[in-house]
Amino acid sequence: MNYRRVGASGLKVSEIGLGSWLTYGTAAEIEVAQACVAEAFESGITFFDTANAYNRGEGERALGAALKPYSRSSYVLSTKVFFPMGDGPNDRGLSRKHIMEQCEASLKRLGTDYVDIYFCHRFDPETPVEETLRALDDLVSQGKVLYAAVSEWSAVQLAEAAAAGRRLGLRPLISNQPIYNMFERYIEQEILPLGDREGIGQIVFSPLAQGVLTGKYKPGQQPPPDSRASNAKLNHVINSYLRDDVLQSVQELEDLAAQAGMTLSQLALAWVLRHPGVSSALIGATRPSQIKENVKAAEVKLDADLLEAVETVLQRVKDFAPLR
Repeated sequence: MNYRRVGASGLKVSEIGLGSWLTYGTAAEIEVAQACVAEAFESGITFFDTANAYNRGEGERALGAALKPYSRSSYVLSTKVFFPMGDGPNDRGLSRKHIMEQCEASLKRLGTDYVDIYFCHRFDPETPVEETLRALDDLVSQGKVLYAAVSEWSAVQLAEAAAAGRRLGLRPLISNQPIYNMFERYIEQEILPLGDREGIGQIVFSPLAQGVLTGKYKPGQQPPPDSRASNAKLNHVINSYLRDDVLQSVQELEDLAAQAGMTLSQLALAWVLRHPGVSSALIGATRPSQIKENVKAAEVKLDADLLEAVETVLQRVKDFAPLR
């Protein structure tokens, strides 16, 4: 495993991180979470990501329980705030009230005194960015959060936050968490260049496109019965990938990976990590064997010919836009 700094900060995370969206607390039992966390540590993964909104706190509880046997200083833990956690008018968003209350609730569910990175899960147009940034900075001063970050913010929103933070003399944001994979590449246009300028590292999610870039889904075939796409509770995003042109591209990519002596998932992860502005790629796993396979991507260096061949395939589906 290799480790990268998160943006301009001194914090280092494993190039492959373990996320918990749609897995721990929902599609996987706590025992599976514990087995996956154990394999992650064995494989050199030191970065674990969750959010308060994942199954209304159950994702945090499951991950916190799985991490309990390990020394707190041996791993980097992140969680998030923004989405509704109740029915009240202040039970959502990025107001000072919601941020402070939800940070306390997350720490209790995780069973820890602090989180390393605290993400604003989305941008809140109803709260002044200065209010949000001051609340985050105060949590850092209190030692409950070590670094502040955001998720899925636009380049304009990131630039506004960076400028406001400088104006107010606050600690800078160290990361943005966007989606990034071979089919969803919007961050290449403005987010990655801005991150390089502002010292904001990208911790990307869904690098395997909801599992499509593992090759398990085939054009003209029904999804495997044990897959996410066959689960009505989990397939609202993945179904938009299951077009024949996308799946045909996946098969061509799988052939390229095989010719290069790797699996498709390893190729997809190495492709995401090819950019130095990406600090870590978050994978989800319901089996330890998935982690064991995916971490090998950290050892892969893609040569120019392979990257060119991949790009040729991807250009055929460059207009793909998933439903969200």
